[in-house]
Amino acid sequence: MSMRITLAVATLRRNPARTLLAILGIAVAAALLLDMVMLATGMRESFRTLLLTRGYQLRVAPKGTLPFDSEATIDGATGIVTALRANPDIKAVSPALGATLSLPGNRFPSVFTLGLEQDVQGDYVLDAGRDLPAPRDSVATATPLPAVVNRAFLLRSGKQLGDTLTVASGLNAQLRTASRSRVVVLVGDARFFYVPAETPVMALPLQEVRALLGPEFRDRLSVAMAESRRGDSASVEAVRRWIATTQPRVTAISTETAIRQVEERLSYFRQLAFVLGAISLGIGFLLVATLVTLSVNERRGEIAVLRAIGTQKGGVLRQVFLEGFFMSSAGIAGGLVLGLVTAKWLNGILRDFPGLPAAFDFFLWSPEAAWKALALLLVSGTLAGLVPAWRAASIPIVRSLREDAVG
Repeated sequence: MSMRITLAVATLRRNPARTLLAILGIAVAAALLLDMVMLATGMRESFRTLLLTRGYQLRVAPKGTLPFDSEATIDGATGIVTALRANPDIKAVSPALGATLSLPGNRFPSVFTLGLEQDVQGDYVLDAGRDLPAPRDSVATATPLPAVVNRAFLLRSGKQLGDTLTVASGLNAQLRTASRSRVVVLVGDARFFYVPAETPVMALPLQEVRALLGPEFRDRLSVAMAESRRGDSASVEAVRRWIATTQPRVTAISTETAIRQVEERLSYFRQLAFVLGAISLGIGFLLVATLVTLSVNERRGEIAVLRAIGTQKGGVLRQVFLEGFFMSSAGIAGGLVLGLVTAKWLNGILRDFPGLPAAFDFFLWSPEAAWKALALLLVSGTLAGLVPAWRAASIPIVRSLREDAVG
């Protein structure tokens, strides 16, 4: 076996330029296949991880809508949240109210604002500073209201933690007056999971956002997230059905349902990944088949001599198969590195698409899927030498020796 390996390596080194180009071609095909597998599986798993970042498996939204898919809100929210928290199968409920508040005198006119309850919020993680006050801690009207913002807000506004500014609602553009306003102090810098990184966002205590928006919002929510106590799929689905039965004014969406809906919207990327992945397999197959065929045709006399001195057909087959295996292996090793580098680069480009959550990734490394795909390319490349290997093993010995002598 060691002799066959030595001969296979020597054969590939006989024409180094051609072998190198073939390996580079296989590396590109392997990188493309790897990236397409990462794209096909990455969106689903990334979105699942995003939704489960803080453990909430259910989103409760206004009837017939997705969370924040429209400006619709849930009326009678206090009763709904109370009922959810009273269910022994529900571990925690995180209510949120989204609104656009004006910023009088600031560099940009308005900011998307989330009203949250600090002890159960699942929308951000604090990077610097301090968090919002607990829901039971009221903030006096004369005292600046604590606010948590993201990095985009600090950069665009030119503010720093500790600075104050005014937020307002009910702005009259002609009179330049606001129905309600409040001075806030920036106390925390946070990463918001479900908001695009380039979008300035602010988080305030839920009851304060309701007060700023006026009496008509005092019992409204945009969405509520719920966490099942047991956490398995069956219990999550049971809680979802219970919400659908007992709370007819809302729609309960499980993580699995949300993933299916997002996949429908992003199905183009999965189709593209499938087509390009199939093309990469074809490229790898053809490259190996072409190079091995050329090599066999150039060595007809050599192979005939081996047959003449007693080498069996199986030995010739294994010899040619080894050449395809080594080329495919070298190309796939290079393709693994190239694929990871290009995936990181492409992911950075795609994440800049407007409207995508900051924590969303298009390309996600999945060891099982990646190794299966690369193994499939390795098998494909190795089998590409089947036809030329069989032809090499079936060369008529006498005629080949005569043609080689004449040549």
